[in-house]
Formats: sequence, C-alpha cells, structure tokens
Amino acid sequence: MAKKRAFLMISLSVVMGIVAAWMARNYMLTAGQSSDTQMVSVVAADLGIPFGTQVARRHVKLLEMPAEYIPPGSYQTIEQVVDLVTVQPIVAGEILMKARFANNEDGSTLAAMVSKNMRAVTVRVDDVIGVAGFLLPGNRVDVLASRRADSRRAVAETILRDIKVLAVDQTAATGQNEPVIVRAVTLEVTPTQAEGLFKAREEGSIQLTLRNPLDDEELFAEEQPIAEPPAAEPVAAPAPRRIAAPPTPSFPVTIIRGTNVSKENTSS
Repeated sequence: MAKKRAFLMISLSVVMGIVAAWMARNYMLTAGQSSDTQMVSVVAADLGIPFGTQVARRHVKLLEMPAEYIPPGSYQTIEQVVDLVTVQPIVAGEILMKARFANNEDGSTLAAMVSKNMRAVTVRVDDVIGVAGFLLPGNRVDVLASRRADSRRAVAETILRDIKVLAVDQTAATGQNEPVIVRAVTLEVTPTQAEGLFKAREEGSIQLTLRNPLDDEELFAEEQPIAEPPAAEPVAAPAPRRIAAPPTPSFPVTIIRGTNVSKENTSS
C-alpha cells in the first residue's frame, strides 16, 4: 500500500514538472516575441491647438508606439513641429499629421495659412454683413452681391460659394464662440474670384452668408426669379357703330304729258 502511494506521488510530481516546463517555455517564447516589437516615437498634441496657431513646445508631447501602428505622414521629433502653423483645429491627444500644418519660414502667420495658388482678400464689413458677429476663422461662407438694375429695381446674386474665412479683423485664431464686433473679414479666394469680388463691391454692396460646416455642396439649384406681371397693353376704343338710315318710303305718282301717261315712285 505504501509502495502504491509513493508511486502515485512520484507520477504526479513528474506530470506537474512537465506542465511547469511547458508553461515556462511558452512564457519565454511570448516574452521573446514582445521584445522583438520595435517601438517608435511619434508626436501628439498635449492640448488642443486652435486653427491658425503657431505650434510651441508646450503644445506637443512624444508617445511611444509600435512601428506598425504609426500612421504615414506623422512627425517623429518635436523639432519637426515647432513653429509650424495649424491650418485645421487639433484635438488634445491627436497624433500630428503633416497635412494639418503649414510652413511659417517666410512671411506672417496668415501668409502661411493661405493655400497654394490662392489669395487672401480682406473686405470691410459691419455687424450685419459679418453675420451678426458670429463669423470665426475657419468658417466657410457664400458671398452675395447686390446692385441697382434701374431706378426702381435691385438685383442680387451669389457670386462666390464655399469660401474659407482666414481671419476676422486681425485675429486668425479664436477659442470663443460668442459673437464679436468685426470690422473686416479676410477670405481665401483664387485670383479670378478676387477680381470678381472687388468688381461687385464697386458696383454695389456685398453680404456674407454662413454655411454649415458639414455642407460640402458647391452648386445649388438656381431659383427661378419671380416673374413680373407684363405691362397692360392699351385697349383700343371700339369703333363707333354706324347705324343705317331707315329706308325712305316711296309713293306712286302718275305723270300725264299730253297724251302720254306714266307712273313713277317718289320718296317723301
């Protein structure tokens, strides 16, 4: 009996040793695989960066990530990002991508925000044209122009659509959503659009309309203008009706000339 119990204990110890060796082997293999994963530094936003802001060191931080998860177009060092200008708002914790920044080596911050082959044009506005002060940098607007067609009629039309607002007054970035009094708005347009904008401003007045940021439709169905009623044509006076005179009654008359006798009808 004692021999059987000793044999059972020895067998159980061997089995447990084999299991332990198998688990240790798997652990070593897993640890070896994890140690082979290459970790790479990537630059991320340490706090929110508004549109049109020049990046400083306090805005960013370094994260360690597996190389296979690093998105293309990201930055690996903080020095690559410092002094760049954001062309889109950046959220805290977001990995910084090159498409969201512009170079600020030459010119002002505003010049770095102007896209290639585009122009920045500033137009003077008031609190009405400036959409009651709710225009902010980064918004998109349509431009309406109105002019006098004649002494009685005014004509209005949309001359520019989906235009980006680069700055409001001398501010290219703002973190507030409250309305502010503005005196000038800087728009990003093509050279041809700039010519049309100045021409419309000289011919009459312009008005800005604020677009929904999710509305990417550039062409709209043209509304049919309200047709003016045609001018009433003069009605010719009816020609006077001519009434025929009633026939003159006639009477038979007998005429005797010598021996000749004749009858004739005569009117009264």
